[in-house]
Amino acid sequence: MKIVSLLPAATEIVCALGLRDSLVGRSHECDFPVDVASLPALTKARIDTSLPSETLDAEVHKIIRAGLPIYELDDARLSALAPDVVVTQEACEVCAISYDQVVASTTRTAPKATVVSLKPTYLSDIFEDVRTVAAACGVRPRGEALVSALKERVAKATRQSDEAWPRVAVIEWLSPPMLAGHWVPETIVAARGTPVGPEPGEMSPYTTWDSVKALGVDAVIVAPCGFDLPRTLEEATPHARTLNGLAPRVLLLDGNAYLNRPGPRIVDAIETIAGWLRGETVADGRGVELQSARRSVRTEA
Repeated sequence: MKIVSLLPAATEIVCALGLRDSLVGRSHECDFPVDVASLPALTKARIDTSLPSETLDAEVHKIIRAGLPIYELDDARLSALAPDVVVTQEACEVCAISYDQVVASTTRTAPKATVVSLKPTYLSDIFEDVRTVAAACGVRPRGEALVSALKERVAKATRQSDEAWPRVAVIEWLSPPMLAGHWVPETIVAARGTPVGPEPGEMSPYTTWDSVKALGVDAVIVAPCGFDLPRTLEEATPHARTLNGLAPRVLLLDGNAYLNRPGPRIVDAIETIAGWLRGETVADGRGVELQSARRSVRTEA
């Protein structure tokens, strides 16, 4: 079997199911496990994703208003790979290539392929997506075993504290600010926090810093969609005074790896956030307290 994954979370699911050797192509954003970088990338973005947050947000909206796709798919490469299964998504056309593009391209270039589309909205949907991918790839029992293991880790993280549940705001974008929706509120609940902002399953709304301040939170998690930890620190530093004014504790989290991506590492996010809310130090590379990060930057300078 030959599998193409056009979604980072799906690539992680495929590999977690023990199907890494069946993976023959990926999206340009698929970067975990790290060895998938050796696979051909079938997509690319129309915009420079290294642009500052505010400029990047404006460019995305400009493309959407023009009725253009944000991502492009390499038809010739897809045809050459001749996959049996193509995994894509319908959750967000900003985060990954659109379902309609994939269907149109696959119909032209790989008509025998089965297109599997994931559309996670809630935390439970992520586990169902594991089952869906496993079934499409003929390894249903592995899917059930993986889901059971992930759910047990979530249950353990939720059980580990009897303290009061702090009010937590998750910032999904910094300029302009957005509060995280979809599966993120349930992720905070699983980590024994009380999410503020959108209800579970709702889209991530734009907001203002004054509105976040008015929510009266105990902790803030900054996890901009698509940004790793160094990029998050870079983008958050100009907002440090504002962020520190929102809550006594502010965590910068590698959202791209652990929170924005609806795959197996969402459980890593739950475990990390649960530990941080209990006062534990976050593992290197996953996140860092804003105050600690700023002190480190000043020391290095």
